[in-house]
Formats: sequence, structure tokens, C-alpha cells
Amino acid sequence: MIQLTATVVALLLLAMASTTKAFTTLQPSTRRTYTTRIVSQVRGGVEKQISSIPLGMTGNNDLEKDSRRLFLCTGLTLLLSPNAALAGIDISSLKNLPVEGDQSGAATRLKQLQVQGTARIQLGVEARPYTTLPSGVSYREERSGKDDGAMVRKGSKVGTEMSIRCKSYASSSEPDGVKYYSTKEDTDLNDLTWTIGSGEFSAALEEGMLGMKKNSIRRIEVPSTQVFAARNAGQLPEATTEDGERRYENLFKTDATLLFEITVKRIN
Repeated sequence: MIQLTATVVALLLLAMASTTKAFTTLQPSTRRTYTTRIVSQVRGGVEKQISSIPLGMTGNNDLEKDSRRLFLCTGLTLLLSPNAALAGIDISSLKNLPVEGDQSGAATRLKQLQVQGTARIQLGVEARPYTTLPSGVSYREERSGKDDGAMVRKGSKVGTEMSIRCKSYASSSEPDGVKYYSTKEDTDLNDLTWTIGSGEFSAALEEGMLGMKKNSIRRIEVPSTQVFAARNAGQLPEATTEDGERRYENLFKTDATLLFEITVKRIN
């Protein structure tokens, strides 16, 4: 019986290893055919081993034959049937395994981001690198907008939708920082309108907006020192929600870098 058990286990492991390799490359319909073939081969091998064992151990030959058949059929069905083979297995979870030799964890995290599809594709276009201006302000064009000649420049009156994030307060759900302000929550019409260069809002923000077109979208990062200067000059939009006000106050206890997400709706 020990020899039978060892043989059965060896055959099952061989079949499962072959099936696992096939599963990584074959289509579902082909997988079922392949697994069925493996089951048939293993069943034949196990039946041969079972038949070689003398009967009479229990004194009831028919009972022993039936017991062996039940063992064979039940075990193979549970372990190798096409439907059971993938049961409870999340293939994508294997991609979260650590990368060998990745001491810092950076490579593993990048791999996870790629698997999750968060290697940042925004608004239907692949994320572009930020452009850094001499002042330290940086921006990334998320959508170029309409090429109808209208463009944000000094003196332009612009109507925008805007949200502002505190980069130093990033979280797993908001990796770019928690939001302290948005026109959707803090204005009646989801709109913020002003004239570029009037001094009403931060000059650093306006510098990052220059060249934007109607319906264009940019993410503009303003460094902490310029955010402090804008706060002192009263040139930052004010939150009206309790959470927004609290986040705004806490912002200036640490790095105050802000990330503006702006959509230009009108240019006059």
C-alpha cells in the first residue's frame, strides 16, 4: 500500500506540474482538453498499480475493488478535473510576489503598479513627464485642448475647474496628496474665474497655466516656498468645507507643496 501511495502521489505531482505549465500558455478550451488528457494518463497508471496489489486484505474482493475505484475517481476528479484545476487560484496574485534581489522594494512596487494598471494613464493618454520652469514650478499636460487660436496668456480672463492637493499628505487612496479645495465642492457653479496677472491668485500657478488652450488640462506643481508666499499675499483659493479648512491649516506645518489640477473652460 505504501508503494501504491508513493506511485499515485508521484503521478499526480507530475500531471499537475505539466498541467500548470500548460495553463500559462494555452487558451481555456485547450486547457480543458490538455487536462483531460493528463487525467486519462494518470488514471491508467494508477489503475495499473492498483490492479497489481493482491486482493483479499479485507476478505471481500468486490468491496476492495469498489473502494479502489472510488479512491481513484474521487482523488483525480478533485485534483485534476478541468473545472477544479483553476478553482480558487488568482493567477494575477502571483505577480505580487517580491522581486528577487530587490532589497529596497522599489522594483517590487513598480511591478505591482504595472500589474494594477496604475503606471499612470490619465484621460486616455499615456502620462508624460513634467516640464520644469526656471522658477521651480512644474507642469504636465494631460490634455492639449482645442487648437482654435485662443491661449492663456497674461491679461486673459479664464474660467476654470480646479482642485488643489497637498502633496505632503499623500495616502494610499490619494497618492498625489489629499484634496483641500475643489471648485466642485467649494463653489456654487464649479467654476473659478479671474484675469491672469491681476494678482488675485498665485503668480506661480499662472506661470504654469501659460499656453493652455480651451478644454486643456494640466497638473501644476507649485513648490512650498511659493505656496507660503501666495498664502501670505492672500492668493490661494479658500476651502469652504470643514475637512478642507483643516487640511489647509495643517498644510503650513510641513512641506506646503501644492498640486493644482486645472481644466480651462473659457478664455476671453
